[in-house]
Amino acid sequence: MSRMLFGAAVAGLSLMMVGGAFAGPIENACLRSDRDAANRQLCSCIQRVANVTLGGGDQRLVASFFKNPDKAQTVRMSQSARDDAFWDRYEVFGQQAAMACQG
Repeated sequence: MSRMLFGAAVAGLSLMMVGGAFAGPIENACLRSDRDAANRQLCSCIQRVANVTLGGGDQRLVASFFKNPDKAQTVRMSQSARDDAFWDRYEVFGQQAAMACQG
């Protein structure tokens, strides 16, 4: 029984360490951007909010906006229902990131 508990504890600790070691797509794009305010603390905060509010595909799309800001405008102005639904999620993400990561 104690071996099982020890094994579970080691596995849980390993997952925690691995989970913090890899940045998500938004954090990576943020850190690679040329924005003056971009730093590890801010970019990782934004990624944490994205992990809660956006799925993987949405996160990759948002990450692409760092490299190509015009793409965000194209998506915003799009007439497709899919892009409209994404933009609604993106606005919620932006509001939550602004509240959580200002500082």
